[in-house]
Amino acid sequence: MGWIYLILGGIFEVGWALGLKYSDGFTNIPVVLLTLVLLIISFWFFAKTLAVLPVSTAYAVFTGIGAFGTALVGMIFLGDSVSVMKVLLLLLLISCIIGLKLVSGEKHVESGDEK
Repeated sequence: MGWIYLILGGIFEVGWALGLKYSDGFTNIPVVLLTLVLLIISFWFFAKTLAVLPVSTAYAVFTGIGAFGTALVGMIFLGDSVSVMKVLLLLLLISCIIGLKLVSGEKHVESGDEK
């Protein structure tokens, strides 16, 4: 369940990162409020993850998902520049995130002990 929480937290991180872009320097109050809600949800999922995953792996994956997702959304929907090198580096980033999942030592929680 920790990995599901981690992925959800990373997805919400993309949302609040985009919210920062559209907050107009924290002057667009409705967007600021939505951004804060997304930030709280993102960190709540991340905090839940830390109950079962080591912080080193979890934080690297959390920020990697956020960076990958934000870059992807920027290139696909917001007109950010796209280049072969950028795409290759994003593929390398997601490969490293998957690699961290494969080599991590997730703690298995006994039933009844899960928070």
